[in-house]
Amino acid sequence: MSDKKPVYLTKEGLEELKNELDDLINVKRPANIQAIKEARALGDLSENADYDSARDEQAQLEGRIKKIEQMLENYVIIEEVSKDKVGLGSTVVIKYMDEDDDDEEDEYKIVGSQEADPFASKISNESPIAKALLNRKVGDIVTVESPNGSYQVQITEIK
Repeated sequence: MSDKKPVYLTKEGLEELKNELDDLINVKRPANIQAIKEARALGDLSENADYDSARDEQAQLEGRIKKIEQMLENYVIIEEVSKDKVGLGSTVVIKYMDEDDDDEEDEYKIVGSQEADPFASKISNESPIAKALLNRKVGDIVTVESPNGSYQVQITEIK
């Protein structure tokens, strides 16, 4: 298993995955098995939409269970990080240098790709902005290479 890429998780992310796996195995899987049994009882499987739907759901459930199990075999916990340098697990406040609005700041938490959620301001350590920020310090101005061109940000705070 050492040839697999590690999955970086915060302690919260690890707990969420374990809870999701528990729910999939102990709640959703049995409900799906019951739905398949009930659909089978209806008779002809060739034109049974309920059966087809339950089988599709079963495939999705089993795929997600397998994916989570693989992640749990290969995870690395993101430990508490230094406030001196940006690292995995850091929350970083940045100011955009290229924009007209001098007060425009954003705050991001840098997490592993499995936990990334842009709507919750959690960005993957593999994203262009995180790559530019990693191992940098407060006050540093970094250039972010993005698909839409490069831009500069300044690190104003590391939490």
